[in-house]
Order: sequence, then structure tokens, then C-alpha cells
Amino acid sequence: MRHSTRYGLALAGVLLMSAPALAQTKWNLPAAYPSDNFHTENISQFAKDVEAATNGKLQITVHPNASLFKAPEIKRAVQTGQAQAGEVLMSLHENEDPVYGLDVVPFLATSFDESKKLWDVQRPAVEKKLASQGLMLLYAVPWPPQGIFSKQEINKVEDLKGVKWRAYNPGTARIAELVGAQPVTVQAAELPQALATGAVTTFMTSGATGYDAKVWESLSNFYDTQAWLPKNMTFVNKAAFDALDKPTQEAVLKAAKEAEERGWQTAQEKTKWYLEQLASNGMKVQPPSPELKAGLQKVGEQLTADWLKKAGSDGQAVVDAYKKSM
Repeated sequence: MRHSTRYGLALAGVLLMSAPALAQTKWNLPAAYPSDNFHTENISQFAKDVEAATNGKLQITVHPNASLFKAPEIKRAVQTGQAQAGEVLMSLHENEDPVYGLDVVPFLATSFDESKKLWDVQRPAVEKKLASQGLMLLYAVPWPPQGIFSKQEINKVEDLKGVKWRAYNPGTARIAELVGAQPVTVQAAELPQALATGAVTTFMTSGATGYDAKVWESLSNFYDTQAWLPKNMTFVNKAAFDALDKPTQEAVLKAAKEAEERGWQTAQEKTKWYLEQLASNGMKVQPPSPELKAGLQKVGEQLTADWLKKAGSDGQAVVDAYKKSM
């Protein structure tokens, strides 16, 4: 009898010791940008906040720089459960639904204040679309305003004709088409190599991506056109989220809200810093000439019309709501 009691107590002890391990949940979160990029740093802080708030019950491992899945594969990987969460440039999936590409329509929203107002009206549509794909939005954070990096001087739109233009989403590919450039699809993780080999010589992106890629090693000019502020979205597989208990779900949502607020603030603070870094490394950082700005405005008008045609009445309603908020 005493032997049975000792056995029972020992078994109970083993079960108690293993209980935390049994209750622990681990998520993988693939991301497309380097570990020292402010987006990735923000995600890493989000993961730490979740782990702290749940006392280690939910652990999220961030996989930066497209090390687990390439950028175009991340969303699908989360949909199919190969990863539980992910972060990706929203406009990368504009071909699935125009709502993912609204924030990259040139000159529709050209400041952080305008971009935030646009996101407020865009968000419900993005959440609805993600939900239909078995996903749930956690938060979204903008990049600094987009400018043109180039090897040669660009004084007017016509100067872009024939250049090897980096395209990373449908919108940037369409710009290449409108200005007569040669589009070359290159994701952020592959940009340094593409620059080094001359595969691309010109592209539109933020000062942040230019800094990450050390573009000054290959290019000389940056034109601060402030064409648009694209956003990265962080999302989760809905089934994985639903499998969490209520307190853990609440911890994730709270950390996500804080990550969005922190990310928007950091993007604004770092915009000037990135441009200073480009200049300190020998790049000529300058505003676009009046001729270039006017030409890009016309491109923007065409792309807005293109987007509205694809998005239909639902898209028009979102744009109308945005303009009403201005």
C-alpha cells in the first residue's frame, strides 16, 4: 500500500513538472526584412511582450530576412499552417484583391498623417479579406515615404525610359510600364545582389530599404518624391489564434495594438535618420525637380484610375471615406 502511495505521489510530481511544458505553445513568425530593420525589431519586441504577458505560455520565434519563407510565400505559409503568423508587405498581394494595394497608389497619401487616415478606412476591408482567407490581422506599420534611387540623374519622367527598374509589387511594375522602364522583379532580401550585378539601376522604395541594402555602394542619387507610404502587415492563422485560451488571446491583441502604435512612431522618427545616413555615405539626396514631380503626378492619376477600376464600388467607397476624413 505504501509502495502504491509513493508511486502515486511520484507520478503526480512528474505530471506537475511537465504541466508547463504541455501548456506551452510555440509559434513561428517569418518576416521578409533584416533583423536590424525597424519593422523586424518591432516584431521582435511584440514577441517578447507576448511571452512576458503570458509568462512564457506563448512563445513566438521571429525568422527575419526571408530565412524561413521568401516574401511572396509568407502569407500562403500562414494560410496553410506551415507557420502560425507572418509579416509581409501588404501590397505584395494586390493581385489577390485591390484592397491590399490601396496604400501604394502614388500621391494618394503622402504623409504619415494622411497615411494613418487612409489606414483607418482601409483596415476594415483588409480585415474582411484576410478573414475570408483564414487569417486575422494583428497590426500594420508604414514604411517611410517612397523616393527614387538611381544610378543616373533623373530630372524628368522621360529620363526613366529604358532603365532597369526594380519591381516588387503590381504597383511598381505598373509604374515601370507607364514610364517605359524595364521591370525586374526583386524582393528586398535579394536587392543587394541585384544592385551589385547591375540587374537593377533604378527603383522606388523608402530610405529604410535603401539603407538596409547599402545602395550607396552601387547608386548615387535619391530623389525624395514622397510618392506613397506602403505598409507591412502582421497577421496570424485564425485557427491558431482560436486555439489559444482567452487570456492569451487578449495578451496577443494588446501586444499587437502596442506594436502598431510603436511602429508608426518609430517610422516617423527614423525617416529623417535614414536620409541622413544615405547622405553621409555619399549619396546625393534631393527633392524631385518640378518637371519630375509633375510627371509623377500624372502617373499617380493614372494609377488611381487603374485601382478604382479594379476595386469597383467597394474601393470607391473606401477612397471617398478617406477623402472625407481629410
